[in-house]
Amino acid sequence: MSINLNKIDNHKQDTRSSVRDKKQLDSGLQSAQSQRNQIVKGASMRLFIMAMLVIPSTALAGWSLYEIFLPNGLTNLEIAQLGLGLTLFAWLCMAFWTGIIGFVLQLFNIDPLSLKKKPSQPDFSVSLNQRHAVVMPVYNEDTKRIMVGFEACIRELMERESGNNFDFFMLSDTRDAEKADAELRAFARLQRRLGDYAQHVFYRRRENNTHRKVGNLKEFCERWGGNYEAMIVLDADSVMTGERMEDLARRIEQAPNTALIQTIPMPVRQNTFFGRFVQFAAHLYSPMLATGLSFWQTDSANYWGHNAIIRIAPFMQHCGLPTLKGRAPFGGEVLSHDFVEAALLARAGWEAYLLTDTTGSYEEVPSNIVDYAIRDRRWVQGNIQHLGLLNVKGLKMANRLHFLFGAFAYISSLVLFCMLALGTVDALIRATTVPQFFMSEYQLFPSWQVARQDMMMVTMWGTAALLFLPKLLGITLALTKRRSEFGGAWSLVKGATVELIMAVLIAPLMMFYHSYFVISVFFGFSVKWEAQEREGRKVPWSVAIKHTQIMSSLAVAWGVTTFYFTPSLFMWLLPVLVGMVLAAPVIRLTSSDALGITMRKWGVFVIGEEVNECRALKRLKVAMKHFAISHFAASKHEVDAPALPDSLWLTMPEQALNQKPEVRKPVLAEQM
Repeated sequence: MSINLNKIDNHKQDTRSSVRDKKQLDSGLQSAQSQRNQIVKGASMRLFIMAMLVIPSTALAGWSLYEIFLPNGLTNLEIAQLGLGLTLFAWLCMAFWTGIIGFVLQLFNIDPLSLKKKPSQPDFSVSLNQRHAVVMPVYNEDTKRIMVGFEACIRELMERESGNNFDFFMLSDTRDAEKADAELRAFARLQRRLGDYAQHVFYRRRENNTHRKVGNLKEFCERWGGNYEAMIVLDADSVMTGERMEDLARRIEQAPNTALIQTIPMPVRQNTFFGRFVQFAAHLYSPMLATGLSFWQTDSANYWGHNAIIRIAPFMQHCGLPTLKGRAPFGGEVLSHDFVEAALLARAGWEAYLLTDTTGSYEEVPSNIVDYAIRDRRWVQGNIQHLGLLNVKGLKMANRLHFLFGAFAYISSLVLFCMLALGTVDALIRATTVPQFFMSEYQLFPSWQVARQDMMMVTMWGTAALLFLPKLLGITLALTKRRSEFGGAWSLVKGATVELIMAVLIAPLMMFYHSYFVISVFFGFSVKWEAQEREGRKVPWSVAIKHTQIMSSLAVAWGVTTFYFTPSLFMWLLPVLVGMVLAAPVIRLTSSDALGITMRKWGVFVIGEEVNECRALKRLKVAMKHFAISHFAASKHEVDAPALPDSLWLTMPEQALNQKPEVRKPVLAEQM
């Protein structure tokens, strides 16, 4: 069963509001096709290059561990540590070389796709010829925040010449009756404020929110997708500038083989210390890391679920997600659907790209460690499910790597925790056991215990380089090219120094949380995918202690035991133990708005959007300040459901993951 693409095309023809300038469009498509041929050239070679960097690096790290364990004979505990260490070093080396490549490309202003000095750009002389939708799925969100963010995006586009090429849809799955009523009333007021442009803005609430966000977007595509060439997907906390949204639409129109373009959503609007720490780190390191990522994934980029544009026809044809057979964590509904949708588009022959410039695409992040961990708990379950999809027929290697690395981003914490635990057990056994110097009855000379201190130091510094060198290079890059965005060199250095200290301090917390989450997922404990907390809140001491008491108690027992029996191991573990013991006060203090604002006054954690705020964020800030909650309060007057466009009801077929799809042939410039 498949959708009728001709029917979609006919509906698009009926709903176009302008006449296509064919000569200009053909020129733009030919230019885009020429760029495409340059971009995809050498894609497989880049993965080979990454393998030639990662495999020897991992082997060298594994050899150093082997040399440490070997002199006294390998025990079962050491063999287990060696196996876990190899797995962990492979992950670290992949991240390390991705950062190094991103640094080199950014330093010399080389585009990661074309490998040319100037990145490929759409033809700005060609106006938009298709209609596009901007969709915001919401679920039990704060009415004020989603409405002012939605309106900011609308006004960004309605003031541009291409504004009439866009329609906006708020797709509500809200189950809370009070919030649903507030959404409806707020939308009615929004329509009155928009005047004539209100005819481009729609609100739809599903009574039955089957299949969560996947079902929400599927219903939109089936009802109205045929009217549009592409959809820009926003999250409930997304804000995008008009320039960025128009740029995405132009790129998708001029690249007929491209089905997905993902931007980098940059965190903004954070006041708590933790929120500003996460926000600053993203602005500091994301351009470099995304550039390295784009280098090896080329035209098989990942989809992060929002702040991206998707061509609707191929999305409908290839991204209908089935319910997976079996029990959790690998069975049931596909949870982290975005990774899978990008992979299904790529296996069908469509291209997906990541834009590595960070302008005009924004989101918000959890403001404290507790909310951050709760969000990660949902992602852990969704990403581990991807391990069961590695054998999907026809997947490209880059997408299989996305699945694998997405899961291992969390599993690596459990691997590290197990390594530390096994190392502690091994050290305690050695400390409490009388060493045997004569292994044989007729042995003339004793077998002395050998400690390879030299290899231990080499391994320690090598691991530190893998962890911290990309950070130092990111700081160097920002000092060289973007220091004004962070309030100047001194402000950047202060923020980067505090960020490094903070990253070391909270790493043990996240290691413990992720380890617990991974274990709970594999034992079949599921989690509800609810709306996340988006505004700042100070975590009460009771909540902080509740979420850290087991961790801190374990750390105290761990520390006392190792200090008594193996003081040298205690010193090695001290950075980990300090973070775990101080977890509750760290969570409490870093959730403070006052501390975050003070840091901002001192020039710590400054970002470019605070130095030079864009118009879209100014709109949002003003609206959040002046829109009272009472604007959305229920009243005695009934509000009618807003009018919606006529439904098309085109079918979005469910994909057979055990069968290869019919691969789409690329459009050649001479055929257009």
